[in-house]
Amino acid sequence: MGVTYKPLWKLLIDRELKKTEMSKAIGISSSTLSKLGKDEYVSLDVLVRICRYLNCQLSDICNINHEVVAGVCERCSGEVVQKIRNQWMLKITEYADRLISDLDKVDYIERVKTQQINWIGKSVGMDVDFQISGKVEKLRVFTTRPDTLFGAPYMVIAAEHPLIKKYKDEIDNLDEIRAYQEMVSKKSDFERTELSKDKTGVEIKGLKAVNPVTGKEIPIWISDYVLMTYGTGAIMAVPGHDQRDWEFAKKFDLPIIEVVKGGDMEKEAFTNTDKGTMVNSGFLDGMEVEDAVEHISNWLEERELGTKKTNFKLRDWVFSRQRYWGEPIPLIHCEDCGWVPVPEDQLPILLPDLEDYEPSHTGESPLAKITDWVETECPKCGGPGRRETDTMPQWAGSSWYFLRYIDPLNEETFASQEAIDYWMPVDWYNGGMEHTTLHLLYSRFWHKFLFDIGVVPMDEPYAKRTSHGMILGDNNEKMSKSRGNVINPDEIVSEFGADTLRTYEMFIGDFKKSAPWSENGVKGCRRFLERVWKLQEILVDGDEYTKELESSIHKTIKKVTEDYETLKFNTGIAALMSLLNEFNDHGKITKQDLKTYLILLNPVAPHITEEIWNINEFGGYLHETTWPKYDEEKTKDKVIELPVQVNGRVRGTLVVDISDSQDSIREKAQQDENVSKFLEGKEIIKEIFVPGKIYNIVVK
Repeated sequence: MGVTYKPLWKLLIDRELKKTEMSKAIGISSSTLSKLGKDEYVSLDVLVRICRYLNCQLSDICNINHEVVAGVCERCSGEVVQKIRNQWMLKITEYADRLISDLDKVDYIERVKTQQINWIGKSVGMDVDFQISGKVEKLRVFTTRPDTLFGAPYMVIAAEHPLIKKYKDEIDNLDEIRAYQEMVSKKSDFERTELSKDKTGVEIKGLKAVNPVTGKEIPIWISDYVLMTYGTGAIMAVPGHDQRDWEFAKKFDLPIIEVVKGGDMEKEAFTNTDKGTMVNSGFLDGMEVEDAVEHISNWLEERELGTKKTNFKLRDWVFSRQRYWGEPIPLIHCEDCGWVPVPEDQLPILLPDLEDYEPSHTGESPLAKITDWVETECPKCGGPGRRETDTMPQWAGSSWYFLRYIDPLNEETFASQEAIDYWMPVDWYNGGMEHTTLHLLYSRFWHKFLFDIGVVPMDEPYAKRTSHGMILGDNNEKMSKSRGNVINPDEIVSEFGADTLRTYEMFIGDFKKSAPWSENGVKGCRRFLERVWKLQEILVDGDEYTKELESSIHKTIKKVTEDYETLKFNTGIAALMSLLNEFNDHGKITKQDLKTYLILLNPVAPHITEEIWNINEFGGYLHETTWPKYDEEKTKDKVIELPVQVNGRVRGTLVVDISDSQDSIREKAQQDENVSKFLEGKEIIKEIFVPGKIYNIVVK
């Protein structure tokens, strides 16, 4: 069976996402991305992760209908049809604006905020009405560019648009229209909207629309590239400035009007129209685009021809699954009462025990077969009723589980107000980039609803959101059994110890970025910890820092503290490695030196540091001690190496006190044999002194 991933690339374009962005977010290697580009086989795991990232079905990212020929299955000759079914949905679109604006209230890294905003896809424009000539009926379109209305010489509606059925008796070429509708019904949405495909369509003869700004009648076409499920099912075509419309107009010899100056209409549409001057646009002629948009918007509203409108790419959340596992949807259908919610005192509804979990041939949940569970009584009238057999998706739990964690034994409510006030919001949520759209979006929406009904006191669940990178195999590809590059952590712990594994994972690289596994790196971290253990061999009594090491210790406390707070664990560990070298070079350290060092290392290697602490009887438990503080003054170098230049070239280096004056440094420079030889017989005409940085002498 053949497969193509063209739908995936289109989906990324539509949502303004980059392939590399997706690749990094879910850990797809460059080689896997290359396979997708060549329509080669990739594992189901990869496809599932892509679907989760994009919140879509498998059929939305790949076309596997190569076995469908002329609308029937190539293998069994059975008819292949698309079915429409009712689904329970949560109205997340009601929260779209708040989900964007409330990002200002939280501390999220920028790329996470950007992904949230792009996913919601807010666009500001207008609903514009095109009168059907001679009829009361109007065709409504949504456009972000009402300034291009003068460039709309025709309209296009979806093949399924109800206008056709309503005026079927007035359409002169109804048979031609119906034949085209039949052809379109056998295509997938992807096939219909694929940009590279040949343009097809039929003019609706007998019906015309009226362009609201020109007052002229324009033809109405049907075409497969307009979907009834997207927008209003109708568009105003502007072939001068939209490539798809341009190709359609060229195919059917329709007018192409330039309304934003620039480009060559004979060759292609001019689409770089965010700025520019209006032409062929009546009362808008000569205006800049920005001014024209505002002017035409007001003009349309004043004449009740259009309404300012905000649209979103975000769609309401489909909350039904036709499977066994998942929380039952607590609704009962009664022939007399309709859908009735299950009373709260009858909750929770428990799933019945099943031996057969396979989906039914009807597309219903396996629960539909359990008659004694499905058939019940209506909670409202007491008559016969049927339980909803669809179940909730996994999001039903993952959107709010943290609220139950804070009070898990509460049998009265999901969490007491006291627990909520104490624990919420979540201080810091760290996770993979694959969860920065859907899980984050859904849980924020869920929490806002709980806030609106008064059961939580804050409208955002997470105060801070960060994301970590991924550990790749030693071949720079995502770890998987099929690639043979999986690392078993149990084996690492068994051979090198848990502390070595922790240290290496934190030292491997930038926390936010992916990094390849290295066995040599693991061994290096093991050697580092062995050297930490040997510090006990140079330990001497002392409750104060070693004078010669004091400045370095304070610098390290500052560096490690700041790096831990900002998730720069690798550089924090590097600072500890440098201090370890200084300890060994000095040859001895006090107990206070070691105590501070162990506290700083403890979050990285808790076991070895706790053991050293206990062996040396430092008192209590290490993890219960207070984090060390640094003295800012002691982090500043008192003695520095100052480069000395003569005519802009470094001729020597002086060891000077940070507080030394220019006169003092001049004297030391003239006494330095490396510098003085370049000054002999020369006249000093200028000195440039930057304290702590450089001393430059200009001579002639």
